[in-house]
Amino acid sequence: MKTSLSDSSLRDLAGRLAESNNDFAAKYPGETGTRQPVHTVYGGAHLFKSDSAARLGALARRSLDQFAPDFIAFAKAIGLPGAEALPEATDEGNSLRADLENNSETARQNNKTAWLAHTIYNRVNEKLRREPVEDFRIDFEDGYGNRPDEEEDGHAAAAAAEVAEGMLNSTLPPFIGIRIKPFTEELRVRSMRTLDIFVSTLVEKSGGKLPDNFVVTLPKITIPEQVSALAETFAALEQATGLASGSLKLEMMIETTQSIINNSGEINLPLLLAAARGRCVAAHFGTYDYTASCSITAAHQHMMHPACDFAKDMMQVSLAGTGIWLSDGATNIMPVGPHRAVEGKPLTQDQIEENRAVIHRAWKLHYDHIQHSLTGGFYQGWDLHPAQLPTRYAAVYAFFLESLDAASERLRNFVEKAAKATLVGDVFDDAATGQGLLNYFLRALNCGALTEAEGLRLSGLTPEELRSGSFVKILKNRQSL
Repeated sequence: MKTSLSDSSLRDLAGRLAESNNDFAAKYPGETGTRQPVHTVYGGAHLFKSDSAARLGALARRSLDQFAPDFIAFAKAIGLPGAEALPEATDEGNSLRADLENNSETARQNNKTAWLAHTIYNRVNEKLRREPVEDFRIDFEDGYGNRPDEEEDGHAAAAAAEVAEGMLNSTLPPFIGIRIKPFTEELRVRSMRTLDIFVSTLVEKSGGKLPDNFVVTLPKITIPEQVSALAETFAALEQATGLASGSLKLEMMIETTQSIINNSGEINLPLLLAAARGRCVAAHFGTYDYTASCSITAAHQHMMHPACDFAKDMMQVSLAGTGIWLSDGATNIMPVGPHRAVEGKPLTQDQIEENRAVIHRAWKLHYDHIQHSLTGGFYQGWDLHPAQLPTRYAAVYAFFLESLDAASERLRNFVEKAAKATLVGDVFDDAATGQGLLNYFLRALNCGALTEAEGLRLSGLTPEELRSGSFVKILKNRQSL
């Protein structure tokens, strides 16, 4: 066989390429496969208690019971697909509910609209009892405001003590952290002091430990030096408190135009990520600060504005494959009725109906915003009020359950096709799509949209295969059989 290039020349070329390929792989390792929370609940640091998550869950259940006491009312309120065809009459609704509870799988095949509404409602209720909050951010920024130094010092220490108590009593959500003030010239000293007080107090009261999945959120970033300053502060804190090196993690808030494109016309997001020195785990989009920085008036500042879609597209393009979680912002229209009952003066029927209408509109808006985020590949967002928790989980569950049958069939076919292709000597090179389908199931399982038994049955995978989180590993194991 005639060739023109020597082995040594090819070896040199291959060596240089291997170095570049390995460098690329290190920067773009892909999804971590670990659980990402579906939301972050923000609350003022002055209000945080060790059992805040449970309290928020109780308030969320009360709102759901009061304004959507059954699955039909909830489905109609948030506009689930086909909900308008569900019965209005109580007798018909009770009969349908009994049929769904007694013959769930048959009903799923014959009346998917009713099955979807009933399943989502039950799983939302179960989630609100079991794990109402997935991620909580103790806020020293917008949700807290500017206060006298002595007051913020006290709240930083008190919040840290509450976190330590929550660690002891197992009352914290699975993910938790604090949002400090921005590292601007006016606020950087205050911000660093709050971080120092909080971490130092927490480590002292917890016996040298941090909660699982603890993170510090840095808001209103404009330049990489702000991110690197936080990374350096982390290193100093770890050394001073005895924490293991690298244990403090951060997430960046992308809420200024300069965080997207810098003053030199460069895309700033990769530079911000590099400045984090391996400590960044997530990037959160700040809807209202970002739209304000674009000079968009308040009346048009909302999550589905084209300016927001542009910024989030930039986040995706810049951070895809890095393993950094992406989170969307918040719906700022709260599901709160305009009328409140006072002792000795109950609400009139008109006031009750107006409250219901206002809350249903806010739920519908929140649901639509979340669906927009999910469709765009943002699987996490912010919640600001306990009455938003039912619609958060409903939207996420609907997103996964609506396409469950198609995703199940595609994943099974991909696994079978890949194994067979290899057995006959063909090349199967669409592993990325298979991984995407596997990630779909993992996200659905992690948030409670699916039970593990359902995930195993529908995907056709074994428990070990599903938990591996790797489509390539599944194929290799099956091909070796």
